[in-house]
Amino acid sequence: MGSTSDKIKGNANEVIGKAKQGIGEATGSERLQGEGAVQEVKGKGQKAMGDAKDAAKEAIDRAAAAARRTTE
Repeated sequence: MGSTSDKIKGNANEVIGKAKQGIGEATGSERLQGEGAVQEVKGKGQKAMGDAKDAAKEAIDRAAAAARRTTE
């Protein structure tokens, strides 16, 4: 999965998780609140994975550019 895909899915899971928590609080459903909290954390993890993939790609691109400059 690409970094953009991870970030999009992460955002969706965060939003859905927060909504579930809100509905759970409104209805008194501890189960729904718990599911929402877990889904929100999952979303944050997915977004972090997307950010890490971006950072790794940038580091590789910089290293490749530096290697090209030294061989020219």
